Amino acid sequence: GGEQPPGLGDDAAAAHLTTGGGGGAGGSYDGGFGGAGGVLPSGPRPMDSLAMGAALSQLGSSLGCLPTAHDRDRAKQYTPRNPYNTPPSYFNAPGPSPVFEEPAIFEKFHTDTLFFIFYYQQGTYQQYLAARELKKQSWRFHKKYKTWFQRHEEPQVTTDEYEQGTYVYFDYQGTYESKSGWCQRIKYDFTFEYEFLEDEL
Repeated sequence: GGEQPPGLGDDAAAAHLTTGGGGGAGGSYDGGFGGAGGVLPSGPRPMDSLAMGAALSQLGSSLGCLPTAHDRDRAKQYTPRNPYNTPPSYFNAPGPSPVFEEPAIFEKFHTDTLFFIFYYQQGTYQQYLAARELKKQSWRFHKKYKTWFQRHEEPQVTTDEYEQGTYVYFDYQGTYESKSGWCQRIKYDFTFEYEFLEDEL
């Protein structure tokens, strides 16, 4: 029968492929690896057959990952299965209810609600009212860390520049390690420098 090219079936035949140094013109074959011009067969070199097998295996793998015709198409816009018309009044809403402009209602809010308003309604009157209520509850805003602190116990050290002790602070971001946030945590031996204390309210 017909003879197969080296490396495409018969491993024994592929094992005899070489990249010897006889760079003759017409009949040299380098196996596609850019050698100095291989000649058939001047001695067994198993490494060449392994390299040829690896290259063919990689070629076969890459052929399986060719892009298809629809890969060039743009992604379609999402269309919901059961569309529902949004009432126009949702887009013309006047903003927060007037009740949220009354300072008295902020006294009834839970601490977490006050933190939410402070961090998510920035630049509004409601943020101001939430901050004012937090200060009434003995929370103090740290301008460097951008979070709220409260004494857990009386400070161990107090000077004109700072106080040091155990504090509860509100962790609004969390950390990568803890994978949690939006909670109160305790910080021991914390030095609260007064230069970072927000005291404009």
